[in-house]
Amino acid sequence: MAGILDADTHIAEPPQMWDHLDPEWYARRPVVVSVPDDTLYGTSDHMWLIDGAIYPRIAGRGGNSLVTPTSQTRVKDRVDRKARELLDLPMRFEDMKVQGVDGQVVFPTLFLAYLTHDVAYEVALSKAYNRFMANVYAQSEGVIRWVVVPPLRDIEATITEMRYGKEHGACGVFFRGIEGDRTLDDPYFFPVYEEAQALDLAITVHQGQGAPALNNLVDIKRSHTFTHGRMPPIIAFRNLVQNKVPLDFPTLRWGFIETGATWVPYAMYQLQGTMKADANYWGPKLFEENNMWISYEVGEDYDYLVRYIGEDKLVVGTDYGHHNPATNDRLASDPSAQTHMIATLRNSNIASSVVDRILTDNPNALYGVS
Repeated sequence: MAGILDADTHIAEPPQMWDHLDPEWYARRPVVVSVPDDTLYGTSDHMWLIDGAIYPRIAGRGGNSLVTPTSQTRVKDRVDRKARELLDLPMRFEDMKVQGVDGQVVFPTLFLAYLTHDVAYEVALSKAYNRFMANVYAQSEGVIRWVVVPPLRDIEATITEMRYGKEHGACGVFFRGIEGDRTLDDPYFFPVYEEAQALDLAITVHQGQGAPALNNLVDIKRSHTFTHGRMPPIIAFRNLVQNKVPLDFPTLRWGFIETGATWVPYAMYQLQGTMKADANYWGPKLFEENNMWISYEVGEDYDYLVRYIGEDKLVVGTDYGHHNPATNDRLASDPSAQTHMIATLRNSNIASSVVDRILTDNPNALYGVS
């Protein structure tokens, strides 16, 4: 039987990643800069400098809070710092063992943000990330799987990266809920979906800040990441279903990752007001017909949500990499961090056979791995 697959973990991108940039981009490589500890950035006092902009930026409009670079005061003393960077795989494997996880799927952290308007530079950064992750996959002997970071404003380059990723352990393609000025139902992305279907790669819609126009409306101190990071995947779900895009790619798998699931009944109710369908469509049938999986967080009301989504379309992830090692308190780390998820599910009222499906069968089906 396939092992337990953690459906959502992260890398805190290290400086060594940029060693994979093609030489002509060396002068524009991301570099770490620092500020004094008495500025408005507080303990997020080290940032990536990328073409004149800083990441993270925890104050002002268009801001973000990231665990990379790990030299930030708020991160640097965490004992698992090198495991987060995927520079110490034995330590990462030990953490997986403690959690009871057999394999991980890794998502980016830095690329949750919108990094550049320069298409060629976006291609270069994406290539460097994908080469780094390919090396991690090889060193892990397949335990660490990953999703391709696609330079989506260059479709030809994106397809090249997808093919490279498929040959080097990738099991999905990373999307944010809105990419640039396009929602995911836009036909512009159809060649990517067609290629993903041919390569047997899932489309993974992860929370993230991919739309500059939306990002710049949001003061992160007031809204955190809710508006520009958490809402776009809901928009993606609604538009994909409304416009019947998954039906045009019948074997393509879609995952909504680090989104939680409590929004599903709301989105489904809104769709009922704009889309004709049989009454029994508004439940698990929707997910079966559209080949979609939703990430569940263990603090949510399982009995309520399973009526809408079904037992076979729920996956869970620890959000390892964005966690605080000392606590499972949502206020002390990323709100989706749940390194305790296996123990919590095993001790819940959910039938053990269903827990096995959520931990093992469902994520392996979504990502097409075992």
